Formats: sequence, structure tokens, C-alpha cells
Amino acid sequence: MTTASQNAEPDRGTGTAPAPARPRLSADRVKDILIVDDHPLMCDALALTLKISFGRKTVRTARSLAAAVEQIRTHGAPDAVILDLNLPDARGAEGIVTLRRQLPDVPITMISADLENAMISAAIAAGAQGYISKSLGREALVDSLRRMWEGERVTPEGYEPEDGGTEEDARAELARRFATLTPQQMKILRLICQGKANKEISYELSIAEATVKTHITAIMSKINARRRTQAVLLANSVRLFEPG
Repeated sequence: MTTASQNAEPDRGTGTAPAPARPRLSADRVKDILIVDDHPLMCDALALTLKISFGRKTVRTARSLAAAVEQIRTHGAPDAVILDLNLPDARGAEGIVTLRRQLPDVPITMISADLENAMISAAIAAGAQGYISKSLGREALVDSLRRMWEGERVTPEGYEPEDGGTEEDARAELARRFATLTPQQMKILRLICQGKANKEISYELSIAEATVKTHITAIMSKINARRRTQAVLLANSVRLFEPG
């Protein structure tokens, strides 16, 4: 892997994350790490790097968002999470939004080869403590994680936020609203964004069409949308679901 530096700025609670500033930690206190990545080689290499570089750590792995949620439910919250952008059951900011609901005070790092400004901004707004490139060398990776675990916000070199503070605040608030959706509601919203009709959603999720309608009503209320098209636009604005 090639080495690439990362930008960093202190997390001052500027509104770019969907939760108040998280307590400043010491990297030495991060003992239990959860890696969520569906690529076995990447997952194993990252786990080995963390064990060697940070000493005796518990490093758990999950190959999907659902598996990560189950890990947390079964084994408790980790001290830090490293989350792949594209998983078999979640692409885009959905993974961050879902895990932030379960782990409001745990630093979550997004890792990806996708360094598009808009995607980085969406991840930060959704609650990521930082965003790092999969092409980072070992030393740069370890340094970036250490700084994030000590409270800094780290982004790839060259990243420039797309919007001003007001837009960032609005995006973060929207991410907070999406985080209130239940897992079933998130599935239904994803299918709505794919253009599925209620009858198709009913069939795909094996639930009654009336139940689908009830969930959609709740979704619209939670995200403050009046129409399906508006709900899709809001989801797209925070890059909640990326195309496969």
C-alpha cells in the first residue's frame, strides 16, 4: 500500500456530526476494536496491524452491517469501530447512521478507496470521527487512528468540505433524523429509494402492505418529508444509500 497523509482538525462540536462532541479519549484506553469489512484479506491484515502497532488489543471483526449490529448486541460496545464504506448490506452513510444509533459515544472511522469530497462530507455529517483511505501505509494508518482516538477529526489530504457551516449543520441534523429509523424502516426507505412500490416492498420483506404503509407514515414523520420523492431526495442529500 502507498502512504498518504491525512488532514486533521480538532473536534470542536461544530455541527458536522449528528451528536454532541464525544468525550476526548486516550488512544491507550482503546482496548476493544471492531472492524467491519467484508474483504477477508483486508480485515485480517488490518486486525494484525492493530494488534502489533497498539499492543495487546481485542480486535473483533464483522463482514456485514447486520453482523456488526449483532456483535454489539451480543458482546457489548467496542471502544472504537473501523467501518468499510461498502458492505454487502449497506453502502454509503447508512452504516455510520446505523452504528451511531447504537454507539453514540464511540469513535467510528470510515475507511474506503472512495475519496470523493461529497462522500467524505456525508460520512462526517453522519457521525464519523474521521475518514481514511485504504491506500494508506501502515505508519500513516496507525498515526491517523491514534489521533482520531484522541479526539481529532482526520480526513484525507486534499479534502475540502463542500458546504459552509449552515449547510453542514443541516446535513448533520438530517442524519440525526435518519438515525431514529428502526432497522425495518431503514430497509423500507432503501427500497423506496430504489423505486419500489408498496406492493413490491410488501413482497420483498414478507410483510402486509398495510404494515408497509404504516412504516412509511412513520418514516415520513421522522424525517419530516411529505412525499416519497422528497424522502428520496433527503436520503440522497446525505448519501445514505449508494448504488451497488
